[in-house]
Amino acid sequence: MKLHILAPVSLVFFMSVLVGCASTGTVPGAAKDAVSTQEVTDALAQVRSSQSYVLQPGDLVDIRVYMEDNMNRILRISGTGTVTFPLVGNIKIAGFSLEQAEQKLAERLTAYLKQPQVSMLVKEYGNKTVYVLGQVSKPGAIQIPPEKQLTVLEAVTSVGGFTDIANTSKVRVLRVEDGKQQSMDVDVSQIMKQGNKSLDITLQPGDVIFVPQSLF
Repeated sequence: MKLHILAPVSLVFFMSVLVGCASTGTVPGAAKDAVSTQEVTDALAQVRSSQSYVLQPGDLVDIRVYMEDNMNRILRISGTGTVTFPLVGNIKIAGFSLEQAEQKLAERLTAYLKQPQVSMLVKEYGNKTVYVLGQVSKPGAIQIPPEKQLTVLEAVTSVGGFTDIANTSKVRVLRVEDGKQQSMDVDVSQIMKQGNKSLDITLQPGDVIFVPQSLF
């Protein structure tokens, strides 16, 4: 079984910020409900083990063919969703999961190689990516729709919504602006119950949404 790593440098940075804040209590407004180190560790493990991410234009992918080292490439997916790979030329992989893209490329390579085994991993996400972690149904990376805005509630909904033990009143958005990390709490429970859309936050590329567990 192949493991597809979905943890770019920016995500690891945010996770280190979360861990540091959890241990020092320096996240603004988080004195009584700091995100625990274990929550962060579990969330990162979930993302790393996910194979459901759909490739997007702008993603940087590491493509390897077993026993064919001269064919290994690190390629940026073009605006049309394609990469140019040895022997097969242009092939569209955007819009497919990693596993689907691997299969598609392997099928194209069968005309030139005997039973090719292809593996891919995302080294860097395109600049429209946000990350939804913690107590949601399918933690992972998602794309901000072209020429549209994406809010916290919409992002959570797009990954299947909250789990039964999610703390929906303390959803945290982590963002880096001008080299400085920011932390914002969003009370999604009030947005859902009272329809108060003014509490929702419009996301920016690179944002991390972390949904903590409720404390019973």
